[in-house]
Amino acid sequence: MADEQDELLRQVRQVYVDTSARDFPNSCQSRAACCHFRNAGHVPFLTRGEALVAAKAVRARGLRKIAEHPDGACPLINTEGRCTIYESRPFGCRTHFCKEAGGIVPRPLIRDLVQRLEAIDRELGGDGGRNFHSAINQALTELDGKKSRR
Repeated sequence: MADEQDELLRQVRQVYVDTSARDFPNSCQSRAACCHFRNAGHVPFLTRGEALVAAKAVRARGLRKIAEHPDGACPLINTEGRCTIYESRPFGCRTHFCKEAGGIVPRPLIRDLVQRLEAIDRELGGDGGRNFHSAINQALTELDGKKSRR
């Protein structure tokens, strides 16, 4: 089971690689405006695979839980405004859902990638996208459970 999950998480990371290889019509300047969820008007939703990938990166930073930031910013942004799990950031963060980055990447350009993430989600026993904070915290709890069983 652990080998199967590792393979599925490798597939999530491959979706991220494939996403980076696409030429999207946006103009992200890494200003982190998208990372201020309240201002952007969106909180990303993560599939179970995305949440586990992010949770492993969060755990590598030594965090046991993430909390909603008082000003509505992503709790994984550091004081310089940079993502602390950038290589493991979720799909929604990669497709620049905020106006400052050019808006949502048109669905036809990413439909195949979304479908791959949804298929992985089903294989992992997920039930669709979940709110950023609760998805990552649930994945962190799951990682804790696996660690204690060893």
